[in-house]
Amino acid sequence: MTQPKHPTPAYDDEGVQRLRAFVEELTGGRITKMERQIRWRPAWFAEIEKDGATTELYLRGDRAGDVAIFPELKREADIMTVLHDHGIPVPRILGYCADPPCIVMDSLAGTRDMADAADDATRVAISQDYMAAVARMHSLPVEPFAEIGMEWPKTREEIALVGLNAYMPLYRRTKGKAEPLLEFAIGWIRRNVPQNRSKACFIQFDSGQFLLKDGKMTGLYDFEFSMIGDPMVDIATMGMRDSVEPLGAPLADLCRHYERVSGDTVDDDVVNFHVLQFAVLGTMQFAGTVAKPVPGDPHSVYLSWDLSLRQLIVMAVCHLAGVKLPELPPLTARTGNNAALIAKLGDTVAAINGVAPIDDEQKRQAKDLIECLMRADSVAAEAVARDLAEVSAYLGQGFSEWDAAEQALEDYILTAGPEEDAKLIRLLGAIEGRRMQVWGPTEVGVAGRNVALLPTR
Repeated sequence: MTQPKHPTPAYDDEGVQRLRAFVEELTGGRITKMERQIRWRPAWFAEIEKDGATTELYLRGDRAGDVAIFPELKREADIMTVLHDHGIPVPRILGYCADPPCIVMDSLAGTRDMADAADDATRVAISQDYMAAVARMHSLPVEPFAEIGMEWPKTREEIALVGLNAYMPLYRRTKGKAEPLLEFAIGWIRRNVPQNRSKACFIQFDSGQFLLKDGKMTGLYDFEFSMIGDPMVDIATMGMRDSVEPLGAPLADLCRHYERVSGDTVDDDVVNFHVLQFAVLGTMQFAGTVAKPVPGDPHSVYLSWDLSLRQLIVMAVCHLAGVKLPELPPLTARTGNNAALIAKLGDTVAAINGVAPIDDEQKRQAKDLIECLMRADSVAAEAVARDLAEVSAYLGQGFSEWDAAEQALEDYILTAGPEEDAKLIRLLGAIEGRRMQVWGPTEVGVAGRNVALLPTR
């Protein structure tokens, strides 16, 4: 894997001090409180005192590692400024710190947890308000977004594949090993572009992200991956997010509400096409660092995303291609050769006490990785042996090492015609199914256990 094109920003003590100085100069006030948000990327909640009044701000830092599709964090600040200026409920942007990279914005009140709403009727009302905001966002003129540098696709192929084309440079540059599932899915997507879609509008792309408080939706957030493309992308991605962050009402009901307020029809086949594409893109984005982890990456988080997105790729392509997968026989758990040592490592990490809340998050990630090690020590060898046997039988060539088999399968996929699709889907589905058998019972596998295609009708 090549070195990161954009080095990981330094959010060490000196970097945070520079950020504090920037915020105080920007606001003309004094930071009285600055609390790190406990999550995988650097971000802070800050309270600013000025003239006896207190203002709450949110400071959004950049990702760690070489995983950014649009490397300049300022792009997101510019997008949110356009949205705010056009009346979309997003936080107001106050400024942008270049070193370390950080967006300074108003803090959006509330939580993403729908369980905080009083009752089901309130949850439905909140989710409908959200869908109405999405519809308004989709109706905005495209020109202001193009003026800040966003690509404006024009043809059906460009509109459908704007995400794939945006993610491809990072994937090709950082790809660390053979990726037969991704290469198959990329080819399938390019061969099966919807031909009935010609509308391009601003889309959040990674949608379904909004906060609620006191029975009301307070606003939308996270526009890091926003593009100009098919509005069905946002329907697809909010449905994917619903499995981990419930929308508050069934997706099918919300789609009908979207149709009423937008005047557009939700196309189920196109939505599932974009579910497939988004799952492929997410896997492409982290393929390099999952294959060859780099210092500073939240590796257990990336493993969780990788596992769940690969399950969704298989699920979506099976649905779209009309392929049914056979049930896999279970793996036999055993006491691995390293079980005692891994258990001791877990015991050692459990005894470590951090000094800050973020240390507890690091400790949680370490425990998740140790659990993965224990599971691999127990069943991974059997899973790999079955993968080797099936790939060897399919290609008519014996393999003893998975790296060689995986590379040979990718090479075959790159030259195979559409007539091989069904067989390859079943083979790749079995490989990913066994991956889920290995990691599914762990904390890293929770998201993978919950993925599903949600009906829009």
